[in-house]
Amino acid sequence: MNAGRTARDRARAELTREIKDTARRQLATDGAERLSLRAVSRELGMVSSALYRYFPSRDDLLTALIIDAYDALGAATEKAAAGVANPLSAWLAACRAIRAWAKQHPHEYALIYGSPVPGYSAPQTTVQPASRVAICLLGVLQRAQDSGVLVVPDDAVEPTGALVEQVKPLEQAAPGVPKAVLLRTGMVWAQVFGLVSFELFGQFVGTFDPADELFEAAIGEHAAFLGLGRV
Repeated sequence: MNAGRTARDRARAELTREIKDTARRQLATDGAERLSLRAVSRELGMVSSALYRYFPSRDDLLTALIIDAYDALGAATEKAAAGVANPLSAWLAACRAIRAWAKQHPHEYALIYGSPVPGYSAPQTTVQPASRVAICLLGVLQRAQDSGVLVVPDDAVEPTGALVEQVKPLEQAAPGVPKAVLLRTGMVWAQVFGLVSFELFGQFVGTFDPADELFEAAIGEHAAFLGLGRV
């Protein structure tokens, strides 16, 4: 009986994977806003009622794809940072991994960092996967702080006003890292993804295209801005 359940579980996992792979191809051709369970079922040769047993709605399928994308990007970033002992080098490696993953998976990147999908509201289950990259970057700063190599820049300012509360989640993830550095981390986090988005969505055409050297220069400046040192 256990073997039978295991076989059914394997079959279900395989079909779930096929459904999501098919949906990702649809993302690439039609965009997230046109993702359709009926179209996915047609491509797989399934009746739509059978597909609904795996994903009851388009939003459930979108959520699964979003979680997979966040987890894949998080895993790539974590792997890059974990393989480097020096915090400055680890920061640069993590940023490069973000860009590399985005360029290899542009449609999945667009799903999580592009325009919101009309009518879709991401559930709470997406929050933890979405946090992995930020937690990884904060972990690099924590390592730098713990090893004594993080030097708060002289012109770094302390959070004030609403920023005092807004920086608290970062404090919880990286206890001991100075608040002024955490405030700058929020700025840098947005800039890294802004650079990647500009590159992927064609905003650098006619100027910083290809963007390799701009990205390298930027993440080097970001590291100095945070107090990790210069390349």
